[in-house]
Amino acid sequence: MSALAVVSAGIGQPSSTRLLADRLAAATSAALGGDVAVETIELRDHAHAMVDATLTGFPSGAFRAAVETVTNADGLIAVTPVYSASYSGLFKTFFDVLEREALDGKPVLLGATGGTERHSLAIDYAMRPLFAYLRAAVAPTAVYAASEDWGGGAGRLGDRVTRAGGELAALMEARPAAAKADPYEEPVPFEDLLTRG
Repeated sequence: MSALAVVSAGIGQPSSTRLLADRLAAATSAALGGDVAVETIELRDHAHAMVDATLTGFPSGAFRAAVETVTNADGLIAVTPVYSASYSGLFKTFFDVLEREALDGKPVLLGATGGTERHSLAIDYAMRPLFAYLRAAVAPTAVYAASEDWGGGAGRLGDRVTRAGGELAALMEARPAAAKADPYEEPVPFEDLLTRG
């Protein structure tokens, strides 16, 4: 069974960001034939812990479990509201806390929400470069949902969600299963730990 992590950076409860994240997860699960375990992480629940992890360099408690969920998942759906023409600070902080290689080659589906269609390009000029830097395998179709998409344009939104979910599922199925390395198999010598700054 595949593991799919869903990161939602919505602030409100409920939020359109979470609604879009849930729809993308459902479409991906359907494309995988339901053979997937989905775990959703609401970043608003970990806001203080993310700041602590930024300052200390170490995630702890429930936030550590959220980081491990994303790191160990076979695929990732990342959805953010658009603020000031880019992803939210909460969204960026989460991905700043991850280890540099955490998303290497990981299939990722991007989504964003905003008040108007004018912000839809934030996915291409802000989110895609971030995940390219993190060396993730980003699905070709990303989904942006403006306020009007939840009303009369819901049919078009549904088509985009279905297509994007199918693309993420294909990326997940094509990726070879990663061998889980034992971190204790080759320990760092103590004298090397002492010389690190």
